[in-house]
Amino acid sequence: MLTAATFSASASELPALSASQREWLGEQIFRNECNARFECLTSWNEGESFPSLGLGHFIWYRADQTEIFEETFPPLLAYYREQKIALPDWLESLPSDDSPWLSRDAFLAAQDSPELIALRQFLADTRAVQVDFIARRLTEQLPALLAATPAAIRGELSQRFYAIANASPPHGLYALIDYLHFKGSGLNTAERYAGQGWGLLQVLMAMPEPSLPAFSATAAKLLQQRVQNAPTARNEQRWLAGWQNRVRGYLPAATNE
Repeated sequence: MLTAATFSASASELPALSASQREWLGEQIFRNECNARFECLTSWNEGESFPSLGLGHFIWYRADQTEIFEETFPPLLAYYREQKIALPDWLESLPSDDSPWLSRDAFLAAQDSPELIALRQFLADTRAVQVDFIARRLTEQLPALLAATPAAIRGELSQRFYAIANASPPHGLYALIDYLHFKGSGLNTAERYAGQGWGLLQVLMAMPEPSLPAFSATAAKLLQQRVQNAPTARNEQRWLAGWQNRVRGYLPAATNE
């Protein structure tokens, strides 16, 4: 567990990614979220109340929808616009960045529509942009993570963050990027079951040591805890094996470069 103990100095910057490493990250995320299936770029999982889109299954809510999970597709759209990348015409013509589908049935019925066909192709063609967006979300989270912890342990939390980021490049950075996108920062107090969170902050704080194996094992443990605490109606047990396989994949020996 994280304490106020003093650790030796370590890296304080994220490792730079080469083009091949960015491509590798994109392939890993695509495999994790979609099993690298093109049609999975526009999905609405059974038991969920929102579609999940793109390389990292970015969540998209309809107007006035309130959920405990962080919505990520509208920020991705804003990032595309910031990068001067033109969106599909039908997306730009929407009156807002809210999801236009009111139900999973309506979304599934539209899978072969010109709009979703165009969206899948656009998301497939811009995978590198989505990787950059996910990476930027990571760099933007550290100040907020530190602000959410007592001052006495902020130095150690920062060290843990950078120790993982620089572990076995690019695997450590992949672990942070993917877990942040996969299960959130842990800062949203609504993302709790029985008062216990499962996000990146909780993993960093619960690690017994600042190493990539410890990060992977702790993430698996907290996801098990989440499932145990989840409302019965959500039936999250059905996803646990896949979730735990995903975090075990953060270790170099578990993936093929």
